[in-house]
Amino acid sequence: MAPRPAAVAALPAAPGVYRFRDDGGRVLYVGRAGELRRRVSSYWGDLRDRRHLRRMMPRVARIEALVCDSAHEAAWAERNLLERSLPPWNRIVGGLEMPVSICLDPSPQAPRLGLATASRPAPGVRSFGPYLGARKVKLAVSGLERLFPLGHAGPTRTAGERELARLRGGQHTPVAQLASAVAAVLDREPAAVADALAALTARRDAAAGALAYEAAARLQQEIEAVEWVVAPQRVTTPGEGGDEDVTVWGDDVLVRLRIRDGRLRTWEQETCTRSVPGTRAPDGWVPFLRRNAELAARLAALPVG
Repeated sequence: MAPRPAAVAALPAAPGVYRFRDDGGRVLYVGRAGELRRRVSSYWGDLRDRRHLRRMMPRVARIEALVCDSAHEAAWAERNLLERSLPPWNRIVGGLEMPVSICLDPSPQAPRLGLATASRPAPGVRSFGPYLGARKVKLAVSGLERLFPLGHAGPTRTAGERELARLRGGQHTPVAQLASAVAAVLDREPAAVADALAALTARRDAAAGALAYEAAARLQQEIEAVEWVVAPQRVTTPGEGGDEDVTVWGDDVLVRLRIRDGRLRTWEQETCTRSVPGTRAPDGWVPFLRRNAELAARLAALPVG
């Protein structure tokens, strides 16, 4: 087993995407991680369950990485990159998760919160997302319905649905108020997100205290799912559109991200001399790019092997 290269230790314990290049500069593999350093380190460990990657590792000459603001953002970055180009050692185009959206229908007669795959919602219906991972998003919707029982609140609901609304505290809450509360969470308003997570955490702890461990486990899954959908994510923003090339330098290493129709599509790095100071990037991208330019420069100075 080859020793782990110094480049692995230079990776942060943060979510992101990584790729391996050979000594000719060819991209061999693109992956994602909830924690870059630990994940990439595993390739220099026991690969018995990934035999095809064992054959790849002797060819790896360089490690590159993009640090993301969340595991969800890393998942989208990996998907976008693999949809356009599949390196020889990757097997799945675009990743495993299904893209879905959350639709919020605030109709007073039949309000609804649920999943949808259509890109254009009906009039009056708000669409949030897209998100990756239908199962995670279903759990997030379940958690939000637990706090804001919108689907049980309309006047046309059955007696059982009205009773569930009563048990969840939404029987006398106006539909518009419930819909507004859900929208605030999905719009990532900090106070609304913090309050929702705190409320779900309190219910989880109460269930555990009552020895209702299955209910507590379900609530924990819902907490993690809500965190997934409200996490920072800028690399896929359908509806905002636009084609841009954003660039940044770090110690003579240029990082260029090509955004097409609101989605990060290409990630390029090259060694070059900076001729123009500063970073060219849209609002909100500068911190993302600067930290990745600094990481690119560190990794460029640490070849593998």
